[in-house]
Amino acid sequence: MHERSAAIAAIATAPGRGAVGIVRVSGGEISAVVQGLCGRQLKPREATYLAFLDAASQPIDHGLAIYFPAPHSFTGEHVLELQAHGGPVVLQLLLARCLEAGAAGGSAASPVRLARPGEFTERAYLNNKLDLAQAEAVADLIDASTEAAARSATRAMAGVFSAEVQLLRERLIEVRMLVEAYLDFPEEGLGALQRQPIVDRLAQASSALATLRQRTQQGALLREGIKVVLAGQPNVGKSSLLNALAGAELAIVSPIAGTTRDKVAQSIQIEGVPVHVVDTAGLRPAHESGDEIEKIGMARAWGEVQSADVVIFLRDASRQQQPDYSAEDARLEGELAQKAGKSVPVLSVWNKTDLAEPAAITGIHLSAKTGVGLAQLRQRLLHLAGWEAEREDAFIARSRHVQALALTQQHLQAAWVYGEGLPDAMELLAEELRLAHNALGEITGAFSADELLGVIFSRFCIGK
Repeated sequence: MHERSAAIAAIATAPGRGAVGIVRVSGGEISAVVQGLCGRQLKPREATYLAFLDAASQPIDHGLAIYFPAPHSFTGEHVLELQAHGGPVVLQLLLARCLEAGAAGGSAASPVRLARPGEFTERAYLNNKLDLAQAEAVADLIDASTEAAARSATRAMAGVFSAEVQLLRERLIEVRMLVEAYLDFPEEGLGALQRQPIVDRLAQASSALATLRQRTQQGALLREGIKVVLAGQPNVGKSSLLNALAGAELAIVSPIAGTTRDKVAQSIQIEGVPVHVVDTAGLRPAHESGDEIEKIGMARAWGEVQSADVVIFLRDASRQQQPDYSAEDARLEGELAQKAGKSVPVLSVWNKTDLAEPAAITGIHLSAKTGVGLAQLRQRLLHLAGWEAEREDAFIARSRHVQALALTQQHLQAAWVYGEGLPDAMELLAEELRLAHNALGEITGAFSADELLGVIFSRFCIGK
């Protein structure tokens, strides 16, 4: 039997103990599984309380059974859902019984095998119950770490993101129709009246694409968040700042320089955006470092700097008048800018303003001890990340969505260039529009390779 037509079964709830656990079966003809587990056939879409039976017709557990006949189910196939007590042993017994009943059902049943990660949602996509962007939103909703991310994923799962992508594809189709009409009937020529509709529709598509890219970039922030690395000389208050941002005593704080020897990471949220803060070992010249442990800690700190989205260069306001400290700060500032790279902002922040107010120097002034200036720092981090708090229409987005939209924009920009040379560059214009159209189709799965589907659904949890 074909791999995708076989019935599959899995535990659909998270591992561990709970009040309720769910076992799902989907695909093929599963009447024998229903009969074997429930002792009778079930009314469609009606929850029935009964005993779940083993091969000897003895109860494994009591709970609710619901049968969803195709195509009116999540996967579009026949689905049986068993809601039992959420003990690991009970659920494993029920799962084993589903496999057993499917194997013993004879010709009236489909053999039942264990589901792969994400296979239920994959079948929903293959059976046109969801498109690819909606299917990914299911996993994003489960993994959402903030309320804003959950709301964004819900919108995408409902098809709002897919509808915007489809609308943009339809705009491109309109342009392609005009271009292809000329290519099919070149003897008609392309006068000014025929050229202007092409230019107008290209402009409309480009404007819609720019708006969609902005909304998906906001959604990508909600899903991925930003990585913020705290760097600076020893004893400038990096651990204190981490604790202040997190609102908990996560890192050891002491007046002894070099207390932090390894990185300490914590994820927080600012206005719904996940922010992954990494506290690092104090940085100083290699010849001044103490033991091997400190050298390893400094090497790891530089590694974190190189993978950061934002680097906070923390400075000690109480030591700004010390020549040696200021000279080392200046040297370290240049090295941080070099190691972080041109695309990563290095934010200068002066700490310990409760001990000495900074003089006429640039950067954010705060006190991790008293909390003064923390709100300004949080807003600055969101600004550097590109977050727009007033926007509530962001779509939860993955890197492949952002890349597909960027590729679409590249092809549309090339189309603009060829559009200026009409009608001589008509074939090149048509090709760029086709490539832009296909790039958009990759988001919803209109154009998807099997390898891409394998990568996407393999990252789902089993039972989903």
